[in-house]
Amino acid sequence: MHALNLYAGPAARRHIERHGLAPAHVGVIPAAAGGPKGLILGPLDRFIFGQWLPQSAQTVNLVGASIGAWRMATACMDDPATHFQALETGYIHGDMTAPPGRKLPLPSQVSATFAQNLRDMFEGHVPTILRHPRYRLHVVTSHGRHVLGREGRLRTAAGYLGAALTNAASRRAMGAWIERVVFSGPAGEGVAPAPLPFDTRDFRTRHVLLTPGNFYPALQASGSIPFVLQAVHDIPGAPRGAYWDGGITDYHLHLAYHATSSIAAGACPASAGDTKDHETGRIVLYPHFQQAVVPGWLDKPWKRRHGATGFLDHMLVLAPNPNWVRTLPGGKLPDRNDFQQLTHAERVEAWSTSVQAARQLADEFEAWLAQPAAARVQPL
Repeated sequence: MHALNLYAGPAARRHIERHGLAPAHVGVIPAAAGGPKGLILGPLDRFIFGQWLPQSAQTVNLVGASIGAWRMATACMDDPATHFQALETGYIHGDMTAPPGRKLPLPSQVSATFAQNLRDMFEGHVPTILRHPRYRLHVVTSHGRHVLGREGRLRTAAGYLGAALTNAASRRAMGAWIERVVFSGPAGEGVAPAPLPFDTRDFRTRHVLLTPGNFYPALQASGSIPFVLQAVHDIPGAPRGAYWDGGITDYHLHLAYHATSSIAAGACPASAGDTKDHETGRIVLYPHFQQAVVPGWLDKPWKRRHGATGFLDHMLVLAPNPNWVRTLPGGKLPDRNDFQQLTHAERVEAWSTSVQAARQLADEFEAWLAQPAAARVQPL
């Protein structure tokens, strides 16, 4: 049984039909929120950033929310394949014991552990990450407004109830409660944040420079799930207030990615009939754990919002075959419920088995790249 499915927007499919897919064709790599589900992408991450993408020289924008932000920061480190392995091992074997009388650890406990894990992973590497010669890191967070401007048990619950009700009517209207704040590394040697690789008119957005002074709080905020972790307050250089998981506003980063005319010279040899498609821009290469690119975490119940839109025309999604997923432990991807339903030893064994099996995803992508047949690519 094949493990990897490929799904493409119409522009991406035309590109593959005419040019195949080379490392130089990639301009953006998104990385979704989703907690332990992201573990399944470890072998793909190690192949893409450790072997395949280094064969090119163009600038690539890495956009991440929650665990995706952690993954994309790891991609910017020296020897990323080794650090991806360390991230995977630490995530699988990490454990927190809930206090007596509780099923889950306290948010303060989870936040403190998360903060220490970030320090252990990235200490001494932040300047390298922010000044990577090719990669531009963009960390997505959710910033509370009005009642959600500060964290508090009652006001947070009331604020997210209001956000959920508002979002049911209109995703854009949810901006009255929560706004997107993106922390971007510097553009080259400058002190301005690198330009965003997507349009922000879909949702209320602010753009902030990612610096050594706010790297850790921004990355922690991007993974701070409400009620599971504490909010991060008053991040240096950013609007004051409470910051939470970037997946709230942008669960799977269903964003209006730019189509630029920056394909590397010679990367896509255009014939007389190919000029228009040659100028449509780089591919958005998306290793993901499912086909659907869900806009925000509060959109999960609204299935009508899960379909592809014109935002994703240049996107190629690499996702596990649902039938293959059913062969994994428990018949599913790793998820946060495993912390409650499995013992530590059971969870480590299940997750380790799933990640080992996921090597098939990377192997199949490498084989497909050698002969990138458009017939294997399904509509996104």
